[in-house]
Amino acid sequence: MNSGFDTYSQEANLQIYGFSGETGGAHASRTIMVDELQRLFEVVQDPFAERDQYRMAIIEQNALGKRSAKTRLLTYRHLSDLYGLDSNLLVFRGLRFFWEREVDGQALLALQCAYARDALLRSSASYILSTPEGTPLSREAMEAHIETVFPSRFSAATLKSTAQNLNSSWTKAGHLSGRAVKIRRRAAPTPGNAAYAVFLGYLAGLRGLSLFGSPYASLLDCSAERSLELAQQAAQKGWISVNHIGDVFEVSFPNLQRHIDRKLQR
Repeated sequence: MNSGFDTYSQEANLQIYGFSGETGGAHASRTIMVDELQRLFEVVQDPFAERDQYRMAIIEQNALGKRSAKTRLLTYRHLSDLYGLDSNLLVFRGLRFFWEREVDGQALLALQCAYARDALLRSSASYILSTPEGTPLSREAMEAHIETVFPSRFSAATLKSTAQNLNSSWTKAGHLSGRAVKIRRRAAPTPGNAAYAVFLGYLAGLRGLSLFGSPYASLLDCSAERSLELAQQAAQKGWISVNHIGDVFEVSFPNLQRHIDRKLQR
């Protein structure tokens, strides 16, 4: 489960949607930056904003209150790497759509989007999600996992900071708790999280009930049955459209479908 690309589709076909198969990732330097993302969306309120508007808000207007021009530029680059910051990218458009409708699920939504774009975060998912609830997770254990996936790639200092950042991101999203000592806990997904997981799986080429066995659905940290129940709740809210009879499961995205179709026609 290191990558949704390897299992479900070719990376080249997903780039137009906003997925990224780059081998690096912002987590070498930062976490999922939920607080910055929340503030940025408060400032750039247009859900159809393109990249330049986000760049101007962060770098030129200093909307995130960074102390120096260098820090503003780095913040913009990290947020762009994690999320795309462009409504032309469907992965980001979906994030923004569900973000505005599901406040309680925002941190997990951020992790879901970052997972589609950050190889370091993807590489840590199997380790986190396979760890039983209640188990302590040390920074050193995460370092060992990263070293296994990316042997001899990082210096000792970078390996340490990357492990800290990854553990912090999973804590923000609800999969871990604690400060000095991290404890595996069960995340609390919302209907918006389930709908976004289905959306990401759909973009990756999955259809039917396999949408609930995707790497994106696994981030919800619950059973496929519970994921389906949450997706149906999202449908009741009008966020997605679900038709489920027996083993037949069909989903569409009335608020986003025309953008999907437009991309497919290119």
